[in-house]
Amino acid sequence: MMSSLPDLQQELILGVELCEAILSADDPTLESSLNRILCELFADCEIAYARNKPLAGQGKVLAEVFAENYFVLSGKCGEINETDLHKLNQLSQLTARLFAKRLSTATRFDAAMKSQLIHSQILDQLHESVITMDLAGFILSWNFGAERLFGYTADEAVGQNILFLYESEEANDLSVRDIFLESGGREMEVRRRKKSGEVFWASLSLSTLFDESQQAVGLIGYLSDITERKRSEERINHLAYYDILTDFPNRSLFKKLVDSALQQSYRNDASVSVMFVDLNRFKPINDTLGHRVGDLLLKQVAERFRSALRDNDVIARLGSDEFAIAVLDVKQHFHAGLVAQKILATLEHVFSIDEHELRLGASIGISIYPQDGSDAETLLQKADIAMFKAKRLIDKAGGAYTFYDAEMNRTISGRMYLESGLRRALQRDEFFLLYQPKLDVLSGKVLGAEALIRWAHPLDGIIAPNEFIPVAEETNLILQIGAWVLDAACAQAKSWQSAGVAPFRIAVNVSAREFTASLPELIEQALNKHQISAGWLELEITESMLMQNAEDVVAIMTQITALGVTLALDDFGTGFSSLSYLKRFPIDTLKIDRSFIQGIPDDVDDCAIASAIISMAKQMKHKVIAEGVENSEQFAFLQKMGCDEIQGYLFSRPLDADKFSEVMLRSFSFPSFY
Repeated sequence: MMSSLPDLQQELILGVELCEAILSADDPTLESSLNRILCELFADCEIAYARNKPLAGQGKVLAEVFAENYFVLSGKCGEINETDLHKLNQLSQLTARLFAKRLSTATRFDAAMKSQLIHSQILDQLHESVITMDLAGFILSWNFGAERLFGYTADEAVGQNILFLYESEEANDLSVRDIFLESGGREMEVRRRKKSGEVFWASLSLSTLFDESQQAVGLIGYLSDITERKRSEERINHLAYYDILTDFPNRSLFKKLVDSALQQSYRNDASVSVMFVDLNRFKPINDTLGHRVGDLLLKQVAERFRSALRDNDVIARLGSDEFAIAVLDVKQHFHAGLVAQKILATLEHVFSIDEHELRLGASIGISIYPQDGSDAETLLQKADIAMFKAKRLIDKAGGAYTFYDAEMNRTISGRMYLESGLRRALQRDEFFLLYQPKLDVLSGKVLGAEALIRWAHPLDGIIAPNEFIPVAEETNLILQIGAWVLDAACAQAKSWQSAGVAPFRIAVNVSAREFTASLPELIEQALNKHQISAGWLELEITESMLMQNAEDVVAIMTQITALGVTLALDDFGTGFSSLSYLKRFPIDTLKIDRSFIQGIPDDVDDCAIASAIISMAKQMKHKVIAEGVENSEQFAFLQKMGCDEIQGYLFSRPLDADKFSEVMLRSFSFPSFY
C-alpha cells in the first residue's frame, strides 16, 4: 500500500532532519535526535537507536547501521509489519551512508586541525615576524615573532588592515597588492611602526598565496628588524661623504650636490658661483702648535663660514686648509664677490684657542656657472686656478679674492706644462750650463764667471731660466735643480783644473729655498766629490735671504765661508736690507742690479744709486761688480766711479765651456776714462 502525500512530505522532512542530526549534531545530542525521528517514523512499533548492542532481554536488533550503532525493536516485539521493515531497511542504508560521511568529515577535519596546529607551532618558533593577509590587506594570522617585533598580540592584530603598521600611507605601499600579483613576490626595506610608536627599519619579503586552482587568495610576509644594520650603513655612508672634523660634505658629495643644483639652475636659467677657499698661515700654526690646536682652529673657521652663508648654499671641506662653497641662485656676478667679502670678514676677528690668539686670512678663487663651466668638476678646477692668482695678489692680512678668467687657464696650463717638463728634464739630463765672464775693470782680464742654467727642451728648444725658475720654486723642484747646478759647476771646475787652469771663482746662484742649514754640507760634499778646492766656488744670494732669521743666516754663512767659499750679494739695491744688518754678514762682493745700470749715464737717479753703492762698498771693504753692462758709456761711468768688475753683453754673452776656455786665456783692452 502506498503512502499518502502528507506521509511522504513528513518522511522527507524527517529525512532532512536525519541528515542534519547525523552530520551536524554533537555526540551528546545525537542519540536523542535519532530516537525522536524514529519515534515519528514508526508510530506503531517501538524502534530505537542504540549506541551499543543490547543485552538479552533488552530488545531485538533489527539492523546494525554502522559500527556499534544499532536499530533495536523493543516493546511490542514481533508486531512490525512488512511496510515498516521496508522503511527500516531504507532508513538503515541512508543512516549508514550518513555515518560514513560523518566519520570521513571528522577525520579530515581532525587532520586539518592537526596540520594547522603544527603549522602554527612552526610559525611561532620562527624568529622572524610572519604575517598572512587577504588580498585587501586584512590580517589573517599573526605569529609570536610578529608579537615580539610589533608589540601587538594576535587578538589585537588579526582582522585589522595591514596599513595600521605603516609609518605613512605611501603610494608604493598602497599599490603593493597589484605588484605582488604580477611578479609573485619581492623583497624590500620598509619603515614600520610598533605599538609603542617607535618607527623602525624592517626587511620585508612578501609572497603570494594561491588556492587549489592557482588563484591568488592572499599574501604572506616575513619581516625582520634591520634598524641597527641601517644605522651602520648610514654611519658608513656619512664617513664616505662627510668630513669627520667639520661634518661638512667632502669633495665627492660636494660635486654631487653642485651637479644636482646646476640641473635646477639650468631649468630656471639661473647662475651658480663656486668658490675655492684656501686658508693663509694655517700651516705654520698647525706645525708649530700641533694638530690638536689646528683641528680646533679649523672647527671654528668652519662655524664662521657656515654662519656667513644661506641655508641652501653648499659648503665643503676639501682637505687640510681648503674649503669649497657653492652659492646658488646668483642674480648678478658681483653678488658672488659680496659673499667672498663676507667670508673674508669672518676671519678678521682673532681666534682664541688654549690661550693662543691666532689670526688667519684666506685666498678665494671664484668661478661662475654657466660661463666658466657646466659641471661641478670644471667649476671647482677653475675656482682653484683663480685662487692661486688671489694668493699672489694678497696685500692685506684678511686675504683676497679673484674671479676666474680664460687668461688664467692659459697661464696655469703653461705652468703645468713646464712643471711636468721640468720633472722630465731632471730625469733626462736636459739642463746645461753657460758661463758669462766677469772682467777686471782696470786690466781687462777674466777673473771669474757666473754659471747660468739653460734648458734644452726637446720640443720648444732653449728655454731661459726666467721662464722656468719661478715654477721650479713654487713646486720645490728648485732644490733638485739647484743641486744639479752646483754639481755641474764643480764638475766643470774639475775639468778645467785637470787641464791646468788656475782656480777662478765660478758663481752659482742659490735660491731662498736652498739656503737652509743643510747647504754647507751639500757644498762640502760637492767639493769632495770632484776633488776641487773651495777657491773655485762663489755663491750668489739675494737680499731677501738676509731678511730671514738673522742669527740662522749668519750661522749658515759662517759655515760656508769657513770652507773657503766666498759669498756675493746679488741684485743689491732692490731689497730692503739695512747697512747695520749688512755689516754683520760675511759678504765678499756686492753685485749692482742691472736695473740701476740700464739708465746710465742719462738717468740721474740710476747714476746716483750706482755711485752710492760703489762708494758704500768701498768703505765697507766689499768688492763691487756691475751686471748688465751693454755699452761703452755705461762702462766708462762705472770705471770712473771705481767699480771693480763688470759683466755684460758689451764684452761677452754667456758661453759654453769650450768657448769660455778660449776667452779665459785673453785679456780685453779697455780705454781709460780717468
